[in-house]
Amino acid sequence: MTSAPDPQAPDAAPSGRPPRRHGADLTRAIHLATLAELADTSLEELSFERIAARAGAGKASLYRRWSTPAGLLLEALTDPVSGFGAPPPQPRTGSLRTDLVRLLGAFADALDRPHGRALRPLLAQRARHPELYAEVYRRVVLPHKEILLGVLGAAVERGEAGPGALGVRTAATAPRLVIAAHMEHGTVPRDEVEALVDEVLMPLFTAGGGGNVPGPEVRSTMGA
Repeated sequence: MTSAPDPQAPDAAPSGRPPRRHGADLTRAIHLATLAELADTSLEELSFERIAARAGAGKASLYRRWSTPAGLLLEALTDPVSGFGAPPPQPRTGSLRTDLVRLLGAFADALDRPHGRALRPLLAQRARHPELYAEVYRRVVLPHKEILLGVLGAAVERGEAGPGALGVRTAATAPRLVIAAHMEHGTVPRDEVEALVDEVLMPLFTAGGGGNVPGPEVRSTMGA
């Protein structure tokens, strides 16, 4: 004997498929499916067909809204809900260590989310897709890099860090350490972030002149 349908239950297709989504719900599902698909495969394999299947959406809805999977990926990565959105405000605790732990802890958390997991293969494959990577760098990487440079610049002004902290390669050490730890362990917990800051970054940034001379790009972001 079968029971009558529950009038309070959400609508579902007769076959048991998920209910059809519209508007913002559909867009978010497509964004998340795009990010998950890239994280699991590669840019070469990213297609509207695979994204639609993962999102439970019709292929036609993707073809109508985006001209290429790369364009959809860029939108998903920069979306304020599914992606990185606007960079966070610069930490201003007055302590370089605390600022770094806060900033890199947020970065480590992002790497655990769909947009962070999708960023990793994109970074690894950037040589094969230079135009797409250049746009991701401009919209995602550079704004976050400028926040880190702001933290280091404030520490230099306070006398807490040496001028070498603003070196191109020296400053890049911080996010690279987090990415490397995430690739090795799958996640970077708070205590690991603190260990990276205490054992590697603080000695490096406070070494007094240990970094290379800032390049033109770095000097311009610091207002020099």
